[in-house]
Amino acid sequence: MNLETERLILRRWSIEDAPRLFELACDPIIGERAGWPPHKSVEESEKVIRVAFDSETVWAVVQKSDGQIIGCTGYMPAASVDIPCGMNERIAGYWIGKPYWNQGYCTESLLRVIHHAFEEKHLNALVSSHFIDNPASGRVLTKCGFKLIPGLFYDAGLYTGKDRPMRVLRLENK
Repeated sequence: MNLETERLILRRWSIEDAPRLFELACDPIIGERAGWPPHKSVEESEKVIRVAFDSETVWAVVQKSDGQIIGCTGYMPAASVDIPCGMNERIAGYWIGKPYWNQGYCTESLLRVIHHAFEEKHLNALVSSHFIDNPASGRVLTKCGFKLIPGLFYDAGLYTGKDRPMRVLRLENK
């Protein structure tokens, strides 16, 4: 199922998207901020699409204006015991390619994902996190209504996560 906003289409990833994913995800700053290593090949990007992005709640973020993929957003069940997430709750995540930063795309896409999670899937809450050295991601979350869970967390399941403190935020479905 595709989701839409004023400027974006959120759609499922396909294997044909691998070259574009690689183009964005080979940038070391993107993966580091999201908790994964930079992609080293189109084949690696294909594997990510087949394994990590193969979900009905993980979407490619596509600009309506030119049809270009500019990032990824979605939510998944908690894969880590390091993030406090209950039974009818999911972990929300997002990233946008560097050329598209500071244009409101993360906030716009995440707000649509929140609506889907709460109004269409009736989840109780979404939880998300950001490394403390990436405060821009924290601003996206607070703009979308997420509230800080006190303390610092570490996630050994993320690339460099065991060594980098992060903040965890939560949004309740009211």
